Amino acid sequence: MTMARRKTEIFSMSFLDCITCAFGSVVLVYTLINAHGGLRHATESQALHAEVSRLEQQVLDGYQQLVVLRNSLIQADEEQARTEGLGTRVLSETERMKQQLTDADKEALSRREAIERLKADLKSLEEDARRLEGASKDAGASGTRVHGFVGTGDRQYLTGLRIGGERILLLVDVSASMLDETVVNVIRMRNMSDTRKRMSEKWRRTLSTVDWLAAQMPLDGQFQIYAFNTRAWALHPDSDGKWLKTSDSNALIEALSNLRKIVPAEGTNIENAFIALNQMNPRPDNVIMVTDGLPTQGTSAPLIRKTIDGDGRLKLFERAFARYPRSIPLNIILMPMEGDPMAPSAFWVAARSTGGSFMSPSKDWP
Repeated sequence: MTMARRKTEIFSMSFLDCITCAFGSVVLVYTLINAHGGLRHATESQALHAEVSRLEQQVLDGYQQLVVLRNSLIQADEEQARTEGLGTRVLSETERMKQQLTDADKEALSRREAIERLKADLKSLEEDARRLEGASKDAGASGTRVHGFVGTGDRQYLTGLRIGGERILLLVDVSASMLDETVVNVIRMRNMSDTRKRMSEKWRRTLSTVDWLAAQMPLDGQFQIYAFNTRAWALHPDSDGKWLKTSDSNALIEALSNLRKIVPAEGTNIENAFIALNQMNPRPDNVIMVTDGLPTQGTSAPLIRKTIDGDGRLKLFERAFARYPRSIPLNIILMPMEGDPMAPSAFWVAARSTGGSFMSPSKDWP
């Protein structure tokens, strides 16, 4: 028996259904994916719009803050301008107050100097009163003195000075070293007022010494008083090279008064003092020098060096003493001064070689 062969179909109804279902599934998936992408795009667009809105709001806020900052900056500039103006006024007021303080200090200083001058004048008047009292007592007792002197010490001295003679010349050192006994204090005193310089202890002792010498001069002679530092000049006006009568009390008082007005200054030049001595006609027969040390200058000021050592000062004195006439006694009253150890021996030799005397007085003489 022969079996009948069945014919097989490739595309059957079941296969087409499967294909159709598969395609539908693909379409569905694509549709879903597309729909989801649109939703995401819409969501992102909304987020971007929100971000843009937020940024726009921040920009608006920034503009508002910028306006506020600009207003603050304008106010700050105005405040700075007011502060600078106030600072200028404060500086001007400060300068004005400083000027007022300076003027007040100057006025106070001038008043202190005026007080010192009044004290010095009062002291001078008291000394003049004592001298006048001494002169009146002395004149009544012996009648041999034109100028009286009342000292403050309580000692009696044998000085060895010979004050007599027909023509007596007093040489008074008025250099800056006569302000004090130490170099440091001399430098300090040079920066003080003239009133304070005249009140220095050493200078007042010098004035008292000259007053004592003037009180010892005899009535029947002649006198002259020279001051010297870097130059030499007569203390009585218009009397250089001339002799004054000791009996002329007005001339003596005027010379002593002019000595009190001097402020010690500059260096010491003994050679010029001896030159002035030699120019007097006739020459003196007795010379008394009041000084405190060897010279610091010769007839001409030094051109290069402004300081001089002890050996140099001794050479200057030897050159000056070479001009001194040996026949006239040279009496030396040496006031104290530190830093000049060769001065006492040099002046002692000069006094002995001329027949004069040498003394270095204590602080309570005369």
